[in-house]
Amino acid sequence: MPPALSVLARNRDFRRLFSAELVVFGADWFVMVPLLVLLPELTGSGAWGAMVLAVDTGINALLLPYTGTIADRVDRRKILVAANLASFLAVLLLFAVQSAATAPLALVAVGAMAVAKSFYSPAASAALPNVVDPEDLAAANTVAGSAWGTMTVVGASLGGVVSTVAGPYACFAVTAVLLLAGSVLTSLIRRPLQTASATGERPETLHALIEALRYIGARPRLRALVTVKSAVGLGNGVLTVLPLIAVAHGAGALGAGLLFALRGAGALVGPLLMRPVLNRPSWLLPGLAVSMGLYGLGYLGVAFSPWFPLVLALVFVAHFAGGTNWVLSNFALQAEVPDALRGRVFATDMMLATLAIAISQLGAGAVVDHVDQKWVLAGCASITLVYAVVWRIATRRLATPRHSGIPGRDTSV
Repeated sequence: MPPALSVLARNRDFRRLFSAELVVFGADWFVMVPLLVLLPELTGSGAWGAMVLAVDTGINALLLPYTGTIADRVDRRKILVAANLASFLAVLLLFAVQSAATAPLALVAVGAMAVAKSFYSPAASAALPNVVDPEDLAAANTVAGSAWGTMTVVGASLGGVVSTVAGPYACFAVTAVLLLAGSVLTSLIRRPLQTASATGERPETLHALIEALRYIGARPRLRALVTVKSAVGLGNGVLTVLPLIAVAHGAGALGAGLLFALRGAGALVGPLLMRPVLNRPSWLLPGLAVSMGLYGLGYLGVAFSPWFPLVLALVFVAHFAGGTNWVLSNFALQAEVPDALRGRVFATDMMLATLAIAISQLGAGAVVDHVDQKWVLAGCASITLVYAVVWRIATRRLATPRHSGIPGRDTSV
C-alpha cells in the first residue's frame, strides 16, 4: 500500500481528522458555487461574487493573528467542533437570500462562516502532527493536502449539479448537514491535538503573537516559507472571473461548477505527484518557485483561450501548481516549528495568504464590470509571475536545513 494511503488505513484518529476536513471543505463549496451564480442573477452585477469571495478571505486575514494564538492556548478539538457549529448557524441565514434586497444577507452569512473558518484552519493545521507518528508526517501531509482538492472536485462539481437541478437552497441544506457531520467526526478523535505544555502556557494574546513574529523574523528560511502562498494569493482574483467565463461560454452554473471542480482536481493531483519533493529538501525552494510561476502561466493561457475545453485544461494545470505550492510550504513549516508556536506561525502564514487573496479579489471585483474578462485574468496571472521571480531571487542563497524534518526538532522559542 502506498505510504500516503497506509497512514490513513492504520491511524484511526488521523482518518477522523481527515474525514472531518473533507466534509467541512465540501460544505464550503456547496455554499460558494451556488452563491457565485445566484448573486449575479439576483442583482445583475458580477461584483457581488467578488464581494462574497473578498469577505470570506478578508475576514480570515484580519482574524488569523488572534485565532492562531487561540489555537496554541485552547483545546484544539473544542475549537474545531465549535467552529463547525457556528458555521452551521450561519448557513441557515442563506435561506433568506431571495432577492436583490436581501442579497446583503449573503455577505453577513459568509462573513460569519469566515469567522468560524479563521478559528478552524490554524487549529486543524497545527493539530495534524499530533495525531500521526513523526515518520508518517510527510505521508499524512500529502493526504491532508488532498482534502481541499478532493472536496473542491466533489463539492464544486456536485454544488453546480445540485444548484442546477434543485436550486441553490438545496445546496445550503446539504451544507448544514455536512457541518454537523464534521463536528461529530472531530469529537471522536482520541489523541490529544496539542502537547500538554501548549495548553498549559497562557501568555497574553499580544505577547504570544509578538513571540511568534519574533521567532519568524529571526529565521530567514521561515520568512521565506510564510510568504510562499502569497504568490498564488495575489493572483487569486481570477476566481472572480471563473463563473463569468462559464457564462460567456454558455456553460452556466454547471460550467462554473466544472471549473471549480477542475481547480480542485489540480490541487488534489499536484501534491500526490509531487510528494517526492518532500523527501528532498534541496528541491523545496526551487520547487516552490516553479509552482508559483506555473500557476501564473496557466491563467495567462486561460485569459486568451478561445475554447472552453482548453480553459478547463489550463485551470487544472494552474491549480496542480497551486496545490503543490500549498502542501510543500505546509510540510516545511510543520517540520521546522515547535508545537507551542505552530498555531501562531500557521496563522501568520495563512493571514498573509488570505490577505493577498482578499486584495486580489477586491481589485478584480472593482474592475470586472468595466474591463474585458481576459485582461482581468491576464493582470492577476502576471502579478503571480512577477512575484515568483522576485521571491526566487530573494531566496536563492538560503541553506537547506540540516535536521531530519521531524516536527518540533527546532525547539528554541
